[in-house]
Amino acid sequence: MFDGHNPYLVALSVAVAILGGYTGFSLAARVRGAPGLTRRLLLAGAAVFLAVGIWTMHFIGMLAAPLPQAAGYLVLPTIVSFLICALVVGVSLFFVSVGEPSEGRVIASALLLGAGIVSMHYVGIHGLAGDFTIEHDPVMVGLAALIAVGAAYGGLRILIARHDGRRLALSAVAFGLAVSGMHYTAMYGMRLQPLDSLDGASPVGLVASAEVLALIVALLCFVIAAGFLLLLVPEPRQRAVHAFAPAGIGDAAFVADALGAGAAHPPADTRPLLPPVTRLPVEGPDGTHFIDVAEVRGVKADAHYTLVHDGTRERMCPWSISTTEARLDPAQFLRVHRSHIVAIPHVTSVRRAGDGGIVELDGLTPHQVPVSRARIAELKTRLGLARHDARPQQAGNRS
Repeated sequence: MFDGHNPYLVALSVAVAILGGYTGFSLAARVRGAPGLTRRLLLAGAAVFLAVGIWTMHFIGMLAAPLPQAAGYLVLPTIVSFLICALVVGVSLFFVSVGEPSEGRVIASALLLGAGIVSMHYVGIHGLAGDFTIEHDPVMVGLAALIAVGAAYGGLRILIARHDGRRLALSAVAFGLAVSGMHYTAMYGMRLQPLDSLDGASPVGLVASAEVLALIVALLCFVIAAGFLLLLVPEPRQRAVHAFAPAGIGDAAFVADALGAGAAHPPADTRPLLPPVTRLPVEGPDGTHFIDVAEVRGVKADAHYTLVHDGTRERMCPWSISTTEARLDPAQFLRVHRSHIVAIPHVTSVRRAGDGGIVELDGLTPHQVPVSRARIAELKTRLGLARHDARPQQAGNRS
């Protein structure tokens, strides 16, 4: 399959596909929890990086292929191939980023995206200009299409699963290998048949040389690498919300748990106090709904938004864990972990687990929530299982 290809350019094409996939899916994973304009910008950025990654990988693969030296690239088909890729990527991401995507919507988006990737490839291939004709093996065309649809489905599933960190990196590697596999499978089934000089026809339209294409591809590689490196820069930790915590209870533990070990004093928070909400927004297939906070058992952080457990299932809330904590009644809810909030009235059991603990919440589908070491004492105090630590301390001082 790679006979005659430049191995360094082949490796570069795979790396670019992986970096483009990681950058695009990282941006797309933030779409759901973002407000209006930010959501549109993230969606556009995800579509651009994915499209640029796929398109750049394709043309690096073309530069790596053993094509005739006199071969050029028709500018119009080359540009059209990128527009096809950007359009189908953007539409597919939009379909699975609005509401709760059904399996049918994911499959339809994967078919659209896969068809777009294949169309981009073959439109770009037929942008080649030279004294030859291009023929394709139908079996390899079908296999390349299957790989493209499979890569698209897997990529969209990655987006819906909202993987972070290591799992997202592994998923991006799988996506990059699949997209590259589609390209080189299609190239394996391509044959160039030379034409007699008398029968050859001059290409119609503006033609770019391989050197010009290499410069464009190098620039796009830099853009993809820059976007990937920017995503590696850690975001500032969100400030803990102290205004809604009960005065004098567990302040030091709260700061240590939310901001990490070594935080000596809580940061100042001068934001105006907002009354506790009575309902939480959750996303559904047909838009945003609201559930009564009395039905909420627990809230779990998930990237830039949260998952609300109502005793039966988890539902996606567009608020972050800090925003949700700030808007819930502190008399009824407690943040027991940097990623978890529980409703105190719905706690049915609590037990020790290592340095921390585990609580179980009631409902048709009971579920367990971890409690950090810094919050276990406060939770027991709120449940009436232990007195505040200050009283024994004061008694010891008197003695």
